[in-house]
Amino acid sequence: MMSFVDHLPVLPVLLPALTAVLLLLIGDHGADAHGGHGHLKLLWARRIGLASTALGLVLAVTLVLAAADGELRVYRLGAWPAPYGIALVVDRLGAAMLLLTSLIALPALWYAAGGWDARGRYFHALFQFQLMGLNGAFVTGDLFNLFVFFEVLLIASYVLMVHGQGGARMRAGLQYVVLNLAASALFLIGVALIYAQTGTLNFADLAQRVALVPAPEAAVLQAAALVLLVVFGFKAALMPVTLWLPATYAAASAPVAALFAVMTKVGIYAILRVHGVIFGDGAGDSAFVARDFLLPLALATGFVGVMGALAARTLPRLVAWLNVASIGTVLAAVGLYSSLAWSAAIFYMVNSSLVIAGLFLLSELVAAQRGDVADRLVPALPVAQPALLGLMLLLASASTAGLPPLPGFIGKLMILEASLSHAWQVAVWSVLLGVGFLTIVGLARAGSILFWQVRPGPESGLRAGASPKLLAATWALLLGSVAMSVLAAPIERYTRAAAEQLSDRAGYARAVLGEGARPSGTVRPYDGRGARPPLRKEGPE
Repeated sequence: MMSFVDHLPVLPVLLPALTAVLLLLIGDHGADAHGGHGHLKLLWARRIGLASTALGLVLAVTLVLAAADGELRVYRLGAWPAPYGIALVVDRLGAAMLLLTSLIALPALWYAAGGWDARGRYFHALFQFQLMGLNGAFVTGDLFNLFVFFEVLLIASYVLMVHGQGGARMRAGLQYVVLNLAASALFLIGVALIYAQTGTLNFADLAQRVALVPAPEAAVLQAAALVLLVVFGFKAALMPVTLWLPATYAAASAPVAALFAVMTKVGIYAILRVHGVIFGDGAGDSAFVARDFLLPLALATGFVGVMGALAARTLPRLVAWLNVASIGTVLAAVGLYSSLAWSAAIFYMVNSSLVIAGLFLLSELVAAQRGDVADRLVPALPVAQPALLGLMLLLASASTAGLPPLPGFIGKLMILEASLSHAWQVAVWSVLLGVGFLTIVGLARAGSILFWQVRPGPESGLRAGASPKLLAATWALLLGSVAMSVLAAPIERYTRAAAEQLSDRAGYARAVLGEGARPSGTVRPYDGRGARPPLRKEGPE
């Protein structure tokens, strides 16, 4: 009989799914909740949503501690053996991504409960469906279910994007939906091409079978891998499919934009899992198919991101562009294709996600105290809490720019060290250091406008400061970055072990497919006469 611990890998998916269904049954009508009965429903929706998200954080911490021993935890739905059934797999990287999602989701939801959740319908149910999609993407063990969880989180994000309505939000939301639907169609094309050549979509099985596909059929696999790179690059906002992100994130409400800071990391995770492992070292004729594209595009993304931040005219758009710059930094480390670089990528990704999410919340706190000027980067009346908000912006800016001793500095230093023997070392150092310097310039400019270039007026003493609830949520994210500095050594050991585990294709296959695992079928080369011979399936041993 399976114990509770054996069911842990599926719980991060089941918990938000069941919570969302319960919230739909309760009937959280948000802005339509007039009167005592409607207010009571919203109150209970807040309590249930926060309790479920807090429990999800506990589960994520438990899985991280369990994954630290190096054992992969595999959950086979319906007890069907992999690769024929659906398998959920939690390794060190997957557990870390679950924890990152929970660490951002809980403060974001707490912030939303301060009033944003009442500006539209079913906010809490949609938030839980988004968590279900995010968590599912990080634990799924096959490519098709990665697509399924992508769609779950995207459908929820479509509605969360326009939650609260407004013209700018609707325009950005329409663009966001159309582009993501096109990317989803490409995703299916890539998946179909891979399945046509290998007969499997299970990650462990694919990692073995891709190497067995000989030329010229490997060209089809390489084309499929590049199609998926376009899809994942779009999700991660990699150049040249980047420009959708700043307008979308800047238009979203602050708590939704904070949660979206994790959503781009799903694209990075997919690139690392698919192109770093399956189409990485040991993939035969299809090995390193994305290597010539990924690193230069990542460096271009970092450069474009920081240029956009310098040109931004509103604080949320500046933060959104900084998110793009951080994505470029992380993917540059992924594109170095080494365990040391991947460890640095994971470390930097966790810190940048926490800080960017905190900056989105801080942007609204500042805007609410600037009168009609709101979040525009122009002189305005002095804010009600200049010292407190200025300190928060200074802390976030220092970590984003990579100033010591904050983890942004540690993460960038790890990436620079990993690139020392790489052919692109000069380019990596130039872009990363340049992006860091220009980030300081951009945030210093924004801070001076927000807190120094003020114009006194009769309204300056009429605005109240932010509530303790909103400040607590923002501080929780920013102090998470400080905590990473304090715990930098054990976190770095964990990320290094996660990167080494990610490179262990044989160990992953043994855990998912069983001891003595071999590919689930044989690849027979195309003979040039008619249709490709079918794959011969072999049952589990």
